[in-house]
Amino acid sequence: MKRKTPTRRRKPRYDDDMSRGPKRLEGVENIDYKDAELLRRFMTERGKIMPRRTTYASAKQQRQIRSAIRRARVMGLLP
Repeated sequence: MKRKTPTRRRKPRYDDDMSRGPKRLEGVENIDYKDAELLRRFMTERGKIMPRRTTYASAKQQRQIRSAIRRARVMGLLP
């Protein structure tokens, strides 16, 4: 059975200069909800949480970031 539309080639996921290993967030050990300056690095100007592909955080770190930002919002430290 023939396809009606030609297949599209997907763009490569990684550029040549990027490593293919897991993305890691360097220099951050503990993510605490009281550290508002650190948490602002992971938010847009409008207050949205940035995705993993932008922050280069691992899945575990991204979960910690998400929960810390949500706690800080409840406490009134972040918008």
